[in-house]
Amino acid sequence: MAASDETTDQPADPRGAPPPGPAAPQGSPAAGPVAGDPGAPAPASGRPSTPDPAGEPAPVDARMPRWLPRAVVLVLALVACFQLGSWAFHQLIGLLVNILIAFFLALAIEPAVARMAARGMRRGLAAFLVFLGVFVAAAGFVALLGSILAAQIVDLVEGFPGYLDSLIGSINDTFHTDLSRLDIQDSLLHSDWLQKYVQNSASGVLDVSGAVLGGLFKLLTIGLFSFYFAADGPRLRRALCSVLPPAKQAEVLRAWEIAVTKTGGYLYSRGLMALVSGVAHYICFVLLDVPYAPALAVWVGLVSQFIPTIGTYLAGALPMLIAFTVNPWYALYVLGFVVVYQQFENYVLQPKLTAKTVDIHPAVAFGSVIAGTALLGAVGALIAIPAVATMQAFLGAYVKRYALTDDADVSTSRSRPRRRVRLPGRR
Repeated sequence: MAASDETTDQPADPRGAPPPGPAAPQGSPAAGPVAGDPGAPAPASGRPSTPDPAGEPAPVDARMPRWLPRAVVLVLALVACFQLGSWAFHQLIGLLVNILIAFFLALAIEPAVARMAARGMRRGLAAFLVFLGVFVAAAGFVALLGSILAAQIVDLVEGFPGYLDSLIGSINDTFHTDLSRLDIQDSLLHSDWLQKYVQNSASGVLDVSGAVLGGLFKLLTIGLFSFYFAADGPRLRRALCSVLPPAKQAEVLRAWEIAVTKTGGYLYSRGLMALVSGVAHYICFVLLDVPYAPALAVWVGLVSQFIPTIGTYLAGALPMLIAFTVNPWYALYVLGFVVVYQQFENYVLQPKLTAKTVDIHPAVAFGSVIAGTALLGAVGALIAIPAVATMQAFLGAYVKRYALTDDADVSTSRSRPRRRVRLPGRR
């Protein structure tokens, strides 16, 4: 009786669970199936389970998803293709830059070749004649500069003993020494560092020879590609447009024409400004009696126009140096003329010549030159301005412009009288 009273008087679980009763013996029907018992029924999934510390069964033979091996192979293939493409691009970047230069050079001579072909001349012959003229002009320019450098080197070698004697004499008078030029020459000829310098110079000559041969090969590559682009320009455009739909063909042809117009106009306007600059500086050099006036005039005209940003300073440095050998004041006169002419060119001559060919803002031109130099060096600086002008003209056809309102027009708002605002409390 006492045991039954204790069982009935036990409070029920507040969560609604039945009160714990006496534990059923293991293996009895009341205790339920035991994990690991051979007679226990299998789980609903049909897989054997192992006891988990938390009491939950876990699958033992989890299979790999079927898509995982294919995904791994695909990722490895993509990585291999990326590495191979990166390696090929770095190996061919020199060739790609040469092709880009050749393409812009072909665009520059395209108007002349097209004009000669329109008169009945074969296009290949017209391109050859134009390239021959460019080659003759470049060879003449190099010959003029070579004559200046050769003459200056000869004068320097012939006058070197006199310069050395005057220097040794001033040192003897100042420091009360007894030096002679012959003793200094003998000590230099028998010194160890001179022998090492000669040995290093021998290897340096081989490096310079390799660089010269590499430069000649690049020039030959650029010349061949530009000749093919200029001679087979229409065929190249037809081959490119044949794989495009009609709407895209019109856009490609229009972009091609804009690129030809802008690039040719840029080079022709620069050539005209180089001619004017060369004539003006030639007159200045003749009046100052500076030697090698024709070659220096050609140097100033070409370098100042076809090397952006720093071309003016490079062009004026050589005439100033040669004028300084004649008279130090002449160097100042040359510097003053270069500065004055540069201002005349920037504010009077250049806006009139490039207004219709390359109509871009000076700040945009300066930024494009810096960006081109950062990307491709000197080549990028040369082709940056025509490339930006082409892009600007091409995008201008697709950008819709609207008329300015009175509030947005700065000139109109400045010309109109301002309304007086009356403060409250004042008459």
